[in-house]
Amino acid sequence: MSMKISIIVEGRTETAFKEALTAFLRSRISRMPRLDFLPQDGRIPKAEKLKRLVHNLLQGGSDHVIALTDVYTGTHDFIDAADAKAKMRQWVGTNRKFHPHAAQHDFEAWLLPYWTTIQRLALHDKAAPQGQPETINHGKPPACHIKEIFEAGKCKKSYVKPRDAKAILRGNDLLIAIGQCPELKAFVNTLLVLSGGQAIP
Repeated sequence: MSMKISIIVEGRTETAFKEALTAFLRSRISRMPRLDFLPQDGRIPKAEKLKRLVHNLLQGGSDHVIALTDVYTGTHDFIDAADAKAKMRQWVGTNRKFHPHAAQHDFEAWLLPYWTTIQRLALHDKAAPQGQPETINHGKPPACHIKEIFEAGKCKKSYVKPRDAKAILRGNDLLIAIGQCPELKAFVNTLLVLSGGQAIP
C-alpha cells in the first residue's frame, strides 16, 4: 500500500498546485505517495485546533501530515516563515510525523518566477516586481502584484486564484521556482525525502 501524506493548506489556490507538484515528484521518485490536500477555507487552524487536526489525520490513516501556511494571512500571527514553522511545531508538539512549512509571504510568491507566463495570460507587459520572489512584500504581497497585472491587462478579468494559479504552472518546470524560492524547496524536499527520493541540493 502506498504511503499517504496529508497536506493541510489554506485554500483552493494551493490545491491547484497539486497537479504541478505531483508531476514533478513523479519524475524523481519510484513510488508515488498518495497526496491528500485538505483546504481549510482560508486559514490553517491554530493552537489546539491544529494539534487536534494533525492527531486525527494520523489516527485516521495518514503516514505523515504537512501543514502549509502563508506568512501573510491578513493578520500579524507570523513574523516570517521561520516563525510560522516554529509556532506550528510548538502548537502540535513533538511529533516526527508532522512537518510544518510556510510560503513567504504568500503562495503566489512561488508563481512569480513564471512572470512571462503571467504576462501572456494577463495580456499585459507590466514588469515583474524586483527582488527574489519570497522577499517581495513591502506591504504588498505577491498575490497583489499578480492581481494588478491581470486587472490592467487586456484579458479583461481579475486574477482568480484556483483557475489562474493552475494555468500559470501548467507547462512550466517547477524546478525554476524551487531554485528561486527556499521555502518552496524545503517543502518539496520534505515530500521527496518522505517518499524515498533524493533531496534537491
